[in-house]
Amino acid sequence: MGFKMGIVGLPNVGKSTLFNALTKTAAAQAANFPFCTIEPNVGDVAVPDGRLDQLAGIAMSKQIIPTRMTFVDIAGLVKGASKGEGLGNQFLANIRETDAIAHVLRCFDDGDVTHVDGRVDPVEDAQTIEMELMLADMESIEKRLANVSRKVRGGDKEAMQQERLLKQALEVLEAGKPARAVDVSDDDKRAWKMLQLLTTKPILYVCNVDEADAASGNAYSKAVQEMAADQGAASVIISAQIEEEISQLEVDEAEMFLGEMGLEEAGLDRLIRAGYELLHLETYFTVGPKEARAWTIRKGTAAPQAAGVIHGDFERGFIRAETIAFADYVACKGESGAKEAGKMRVEGKSYIVQDGDVMHFLFNT
Repeated sequence: MGFKMGIVGLPNVGKSTLFNALTKTAAAQAANFPFCTIEPNVGDVAVPDGRLDQLAGIAMSKQIIPTRMTFVDIAGLVKGASKGEGLGNQFLANIRETDAIAHVLRCFDDGDVTHVDGRVDPVEDAQTIEMELMLADMESIEKRLANVSRKVRGGDKEAMQQERLLKQALEVLEAGKPARAVDVSDDDKRAWKMLQLLTTKPILYVCNVDEADAASGNAYSKAVQEMAADQGAASVIISAQIEEEISQLEVDEAEMFLGEMGLEEAGLDRLIRAGYELLHLETYFTVGPKEARAWTIRKGTAAPQAAGVIHGDFERGFIRAETIAFADYVACKGESGAKEAGKMRVEGKSYIVQDGDVMHFLFNT
């Protein structure tokens, strides 16, 4: 089960620098001019989770396999992108393929780094990008409404549902709000997702600050945090330049560097976790002497579907799950201790997997 987050923003805000740090490579060219990223760079990133190391230590696992998220470095959008300005249409298509958006905003002053509009105003930058996505959605909706009308006249129920949802979205967009503002019923959620509107995607605002403000932020990042709070969105403060430097260091050196900067942890760890939470994801574990492994599921996933993340046969032939809560596994020093203490539970098909569960699935082949 893959989850993909697109890194977007205006040119020269630090997107590619952030991507380099995330993937610990220099795969994305970070340069001080617009459109230095033409094709979207894609990188799989391990989700940091100290629990996995603890479990592996207890079970003496030979291999540790973290769960992962995919980040896509999408080239800089500009005003007019919805009409094809810059490389707009291509970039908008790249965004459409992601599950969520990490919107990088320039929250630093630097005369040596140009801004496409000649000023630093992260809130206005965010509004520029949001408007382009909204305009692109409106154009897409109008085309789809024209195409779906014939099926609606023929009494096609699916087409009628699609038309109703498209009109709801258009009404909200014309009022100056993103499509995520539409209140969608449970019955409509699947059809709504199929519309793939850009402004339905959850947003994480990434405040890219300079080195001096990495620990506490600045006036620019505070303005972004207020905007995010008003929207019910999330935000994180990060210094992309620092993170890229840290990503090239050994673990001990990185920890020392963070300490000198007054930072408790790498900003990337906070960014990845925030993205994880934004997508309503959680982790369960499988643990043994061969490997300790983390698996990603959506919150609210039942045991058979969680098993299916490992292999489809596990879901189809699901019988039951042997489950130990993370805290119990640690307190009882492993599976045997948890069994003896009565902390291993046998759960059936209706069990909703909890974050941190250590699981073993039984299934028919």
